[in-house]
Amino acid sequence: MIHHERVKPPPHIYPPDEWNLIEKKFHPPAIEMTETIFAIGNGYLGMRGCGEEGVPAVQNGTFVNGFYESWPIVYGEEAFGFARTGQTIVNVTDTKKIKLYVDDEPLYLPSANLLNYDRRLNMKSATLDREILWETPSGKQVHIKSRRLVSFPHRHIGAISYEVTVLNAEAPVVLSSEMLYLHDHQKGNGDPRQAKGLLDRTLHPRKQIAKDRRVVLCHSTKNSNMTLACGMDHDLVTDCAYTVQDKCYEDFGATVFSIEAKPGIPIRLFKYMTYHTTDTASPEGLCARAERSLDRALGQGFPRILADQEQYMHEFWQRSDIQVSNLDPKRAKRSNIEIQQAIRFNLFHILQAAGRADTTGVPAKGLTGQAYEGQYFWDTEIYLLPFLIYTSPSIAKNLLMFRYRMLDKARERARELNQKGAMFPWRTINGEEASAYYAAGTAQYHINADIMYALRKYIQATGDENFLNEYGAEMLIETARLWSDLGFYSEDHDKKGKFCIHGVTGPDEYNTVVNNNTYTNLMARENLQYAVSTMETLREQKPEIFAALVSKTGVEMEEIKEWRRAAENIYIPYDENRGIHPQDDFFLEKELWDLKSTPPEKFPLLLFFHPLVIYRYQVIKQADIILAMFLIGKELSPEQKKRNFDYYDPLTTGDSSLSSCIQSIVASEIGYVDKALEYARAALLMDLADVGGNVKDGCHIASMGGTWMTMVYGMAGMRDFDGILTFKPRRQPDQPAKIRFPLTYHGQILDVEMGPEGARYALREGDGLMIRHEDEELHLSPEVPIITRPIVTWPAM
Repeated sequence: MIHHERVKPPPHIYPPDEWNLIEKKFHPPAIEMTETIFAIGNGYLGMRGCGEEGVPAVQNGTFVNGFYESWPIVYGEEAFGFARTGQTIVNVTDTKKIKLYVDDEPLYLPSANLLNYDRRLNMKSATLDREILWETPSGKQVHIKSRRLVSFPHRHIGAISYEVTVLNAEAPVVLSSEMLYLHDHQKGNGDPRQAKGLLDRTLHPRKQIAKDRRVVLCHSTKNSNMTLACGMDHDLVTDCAYTVQDKCYEDFGATVFSIEAKPGIPIRLFKYMTYHTTDTASPEGLCARAERSLDRALGQGFPRILADQEQYMHEFWQRSDIQVSNLDPKRAKRSNIEIQQAIRFNLFHILQAAGRADTTGVPAKGLTGQAYEGQYFWDTEIYLLPFLIYTSPSIAKNLLMFRYRMLDKARERARELNQKGAMFPWRTINGEEASAYYAAGTAQYHINADIMYALRKYIQATGDENFLNEYGAEMLIETARLWSDLGFYSEDHDKKGKFCIHGVTGPDEYNTVVNNNTYTNLMARENLQYAVSTMETLREQKPEIFAALVSKTGVEMEEIKEWRRAAENIYIPYDENRGIHPQDDFFLEKELWDLKSTPPEKFPLLLFFHPLVIYRYQVIKQADIILAMFLIGKELSPEQKKRNFDYYDPLTTGDSSLSSCIQSIVASEIGYVDKALEYARAALLMDLADVGGNVKDGCHIASMGGTWMTMVYGMAGMRDFDGILTFKPRRQPDQPAKIRFPLTYHGQILDVEMGPEGARYALREGDGLMIRHEDEELHLSPEVPIITRPIVTWPAM
């Protein structure tokens, strides 16, 4: 069920366009929303979509992935093993400001006479472009054209091209290019999804440099001991006379250009920005790195940086784009353009969140806002990695490597929880658990299995056995150890001899600290089985690697046998009378929540009801059993899936953005076509229509990954349970919809198209691969690069 009203931006201001997000008029009511959706970033550096003028702004923000301040978590009552230290991403120094004055009058959009206004997020070039025609109070017309980017090829660089032309008169023009650190006191206002807010000053000045149009400011945090150096440099191109002045203080720097503008003579300012962070280098060393980046940016110039960006984006879209047509035949052509725009918007923001994360994770909001403290969750492995594995496997590998690097801290965390093996943190930036509410945080042990699930998908899709041998196997050992230690063999009469797991929380955070959560038990079994098969294969085929793992981890064959026994005997709840899988041992004994009688303004429930009230009812925040049916669908029959969906779908509130995409995929599989489209539309428009009501706090990056899954796993019916791409698409009679997308598989590129003519599989690059259509094996090769097959039609409803 979906209980949230959707925002419908005025179409004359926000016209649909397949490759751009367009704003045709300065529209103050949408400032909060557009600051998020017009944000740009590269996975390392992110800037919210505020204007260069700096005001008006509601949540102006610039973020560097992994740059955080830590703070002590204060509990009213302490307990052993509670998380001790929180982490919050820092809103760092803002370098994108360029203030414009004509006749000493500032450009201030709310009161300016704007004869023309066009702003667009260009998803082909990954730039934020704006063009304005401003008439000053004295009648002078000023044309302003800007282009902002955060570079993908050059990870530490951002750049702005800012062009001003006074069209009909001479005028004194001032361009004040500024950088400012302003401590952000923003607090969560009772919404646990928002950032905590740091009351004390976060960044403390360490060093400042100002010379020859260049300013570098260096700050450090107090508790996390991290250092930030950011800088800006400039190149001004004009035939008009001008002077330059540099200013620099501890938290502020400016390069001010005073220009005698002539009619029709353009003034072009190129601004280059850089950000570097460290927890080891000195302020002097970090500033030197920043200056080297600025030297390189100046040497390359804006046209070259832009050309590199456009080439990067061309390659991204070549391997990632999803093209659709007639997806919603009941609606006008405009609707189909909106759908195509929304698909690309979602994929584009995933890239902006993950593209150059390199050595970090992906925050829940990417780098578009501070909500969820800029921390990393299971979202990455379950919702983002499928898209990245099949389109940008090198990025997926980096994210898995990031998990491996926190393995030692995960081992420490397991000891704090009195467990063997390793326990990955539910939410973190630096690898330490930062969840203060253990019931909906630490108790979500399934994150271990989620990470291993993603590891397996990556290995199967890429064939990267070296990664498995060098890094993945060690994680499998430690996660299997935790499951083996966490569970026990029950003596209960109806579970006798079964391996049970108690005191855990599944994906649904409205039911916490439960026994035998079905999702958790199924995923734990997958984790244990993969650990067993990997270790047995290494022992038989690569004994030297197995010996090295034994030496490093102390793993023994008896231990591996115990993992197999646990996996074979794990308890999977099933209610014979209802023919469904209970979400946990006691879920079906609870009273049903009357969702139909709950007013829309009382959603999400977590903001209006005490957790203990919610925990007493059969009510679901997000897909739990339904998610298990998607991830491990081979374990359940079609009839079981349908019965489970029929029971759990009406209980699901939609209070989490992670739910709609999964509900859509499973609805597609069981033949609920209209419901699948309804949920797909909610996932697709989660941010563009503000379905969750909180897009102002940042994009829902996981739901964006879910959008890709909705198209590929839902519409196209792809499954990859055994590592072989299998397609079982279904369509309604006379359905004209068509979808086309590429997949990268074992270093080869497969183009898939589903439409009224059937399914078409084309090998774009590679020596050959085998896929399945329904149960038929198809062998594609350079000699037979294209194979078509008919699509099964659902019976008319």
